[in-house]
This record gives sequence, C-alpha cells and structure tokens, in this order.
Amino acid sequence: MRVQLLSLLRCILELSVNCFRYLYILIALSNLSSTRLKLVWRRYLALGDSFSEGLSDPYPDGTYCGWTDRTASYLSSIQSDFQYANLAIRGRKMHRIIDEQVPIALEMNPDLVSIAAGVNDALRRNWEPISVVKKYEHGISQLRRNGIEVLIVAFGDPENRGQLAGVRDRLKFLNNETVKLAQKYDCRLVDFWPERGFDHDVFWSDDRLHLSSLGHEYAAKAALHALGLHDDSWRNPNIEFPPDPNWVGRRISDFRWIWDHMAPWAIRRIQGRSSGDGLLPKRPQFSPMLPIN
Repeated sequence: MRVQLLSLLRCILELSVNCFRYLYILIALSNLSSTRLKLVWRRYLALGDSFSEGLSDPYPDGTYCGWTDRTASYLSSIQSDFQYANLAIRGRKMHRIIDEQVPIALEMNPDLVSIAAGVNDALRRNWEPISVVKKYEHGISQLRRNGIEVLIVAFGDPENRGQLAGVRDRLKFLNNETVKLAQKYDCRLVDFWPERGFDHDVFWSDDRLHLSSLGHEYAAKAALHALGLHDDSWRNPNIEFPPDPNWVGRRISDFRWIWDHMAPWAIRRIQGRSSGDGLLPKRPQFSPMLPIN
C-alpha cells in the first residue's frame, strides 16, 4: 500500500512538473508573438536633415533614396498595409527640425519615427551645444509621450575623415548626449561612433560629407538591426575595397572637392543661406512604399 501511494505521488509530481513546463512554454510563445507584433510598424515617418533625406543616394530620376527609403522598403515587404513619409530637408539645424517637423509628425500619427539631427549645428561657428541638446530632448520627449516608437541615429567618429576632424569634439559631445537621450526615453538607437567599418571612401560620396549609395545601404541595415529585423553584419561589411589612390590621385581629388563642394558650401555660409532653402519635404504625406531594386 505504501509503495502504491509513493508511486501515485511520484506520478502526480511528474504530471505537475510537466504541466508547469508546458505552461511556461505557452507563456513564452505568447510573449514572443506579442514582441513580433510590436516589431511590425505600419506608419513610418523620417525626420531630420540631408542624412535622412537621402543625399547622396540618387534614384535613376535624380531624386534621393537614402537609408530611410531603404528601411521603409524592407518594412513594406513584411507589412502589406505599410505607409511611409519623409519630412527631412537638407541643411536643417536642430531648432527647425524640432520646431517644424515634430509638430507635423504628431499630427500625422505615425507609430515609428526616425530622427537624426545636430551635425549641421556642429558645423556652424555659433555652436551652442547645451541649447541643441535641450531642443533635441524636447522633440524626442514629445514623440515618446504620444506613444510613438523612436529610432535615433548617433553619428560616427570623423577622426579618420579629415573634412570633419576639426569638429570631432563637437560631434563627440553630440553623440554622447544622443546616446543618453535614447537611453532616457527608451528609444531604438543606431550608434555609429564606435564603428570603424564606415571609414573607407567607398561608403562616402564625392562631397565627403554624405554617404554614398553603398553607405546608405549599410545604414539601412544598421537601422533594421536596431529595430530587431536584421543581424549585425553591417558592423563588418564583407566588401572587397578598391585600392587607395596614389598621392597624385588624392591631390587631384582634393582639388575637385574644394572646387565642387567646399567652396560652394563656404559661399552659402558667408551669404547666410542653406542648401535646403526653398525646398519642401520629398514625401510630406503617408503613402505606400514601392520596393527598391
């Protein structure tokens, strides 16, 4: 009798353990399903400056694609009713991005917003870092208070890219504060600062300031990784880099850069103009996103 009782208790114990095990699996699967649902966004809106507008990654018709369009294209491929808009305009500084683009974003009711800003401020003589960061926080906090998922981009280290090396300390400050804001407001983050894979010229356009088409392609992979939709292979691009130009080739390239890009930029600064003056957003309203070939 005692043996039978022990055997019965053992069976009950094993049954209980199995029940708890199956219950745990069901809960885990339920949480996984919920997480996956949260990872699928239907209305994506990009804010910012030339980086988010897509310079210098042209479509065949001359308009710009960029990492935001590429990110939207992937999201569209996994979400049938997906829509995308882009309010970014080249040359925009922080206060105009936050004061002009964020209020429109709130009215458009997106469920995912990407924002990258501050580099144009760092390039100006009247750099006001505290004011820039406060304005950035104001915009991010507004978006998050309205329940919008926010993807923030922290820009890369220009140490090995001479054209921006002179403002490295400014960009480092901006990067550090951007990372802090992402953590404070529980935002998705792409942090390019520690990544050295983007130092090669192949990732940059002729103006040495904006990403090339290849650079935007990898930036989109980085964004999708931050959204939980891609692996981290973007950190170590599997690319056969072309050989570096010789001294003469580099000097010719430098001269062309000064004539074609640096001089016009300096003239605009002297005249108080911006490359984005008079321009409108390329996708001011939500619309379906076509695949990018």
